[in-house]
Amino acid sequence: MLRRTLFQTLPVAGLLLAFGLNAWAPASAASEAVRLPTPKVDAAPAAPGYQTAVLAGGCFWGVEAVFEHVKGVHKVVAGYSGGAASTAHYDEVSDGDTGHAESVKIEFDPARINYGKLLQVFFSVALDPTELNRQGPDSGTQYRSAIFYGNPEQKKIALDYIAQLTAARSFPAPIVTQVVPLQAFYAAEAYHQNYAHLHPDNPYIVYNDAPKVVHLKQLFPALYQPEQNLVEVQLR
Repeated sequence: MLRRTLFQTLPVAGLLLAFGLNAWAPASAASEAVRLPTPKVDAAPAAPGYQTAVLAGGCFWGVEAVFEHVKGVHKVVAGYSGGAASTAHYDEVSDGDTGHAESVKIEFDPARINYGKLLQVFFSVALDPTELNRQGPDSGTQYRSAIFYGNPEQKKIALDYIAQLTAARSFPAPIVTQVVPLQAFYAAEAYHQNYAHLHPDNPYIVYNDAPKVVHLKQLFPALYQPEQNLVEVQLR
């Protein structure tokens, strides 16, 4: 609950005094972003139409912000995956015992960007995949990193890419990102959607999420696009 309450109510100076300067270092994925190699295994040519990827990489505000700026992405929704429909509510998920992870559902055009490229962006700028049950200042199983695959092809691409990054020693510690089947995705409350865009001065966004978008633009200039209206969800 720290993120929603303290980070939004205290001014930056107060937060710096409360936590110390080290607590305000951006997440590793943002502060030390490196463009990772392209996946050797990727999706076969797809038929016309949109496809879906569901990814969890800590707070969904930042992951959503990254993919809202990726060309070929049609829509991004923040939400919850891994638990039951009855507990897919922020206050309950924040307790860390629902099985849910804060996630994003990405609707993308495979004719413009493929699944493997999304994973390349994900691992390069959206998270630190070596952090277990946490990302940056957030801790708990709801902040774990996970790839919720929707079919056997997505599973193979994800597992092969993690193996490729592991063999290349792309990270200084083992990758702990889960690769698990998608059972369901539940859209988060309306106030979470497009949060980084609507609250750019929120200290949490400034220090943890905005740097990820900056690194996306730096590392993947051909993929970067100015933000569009990519969120369409029913109010909850």
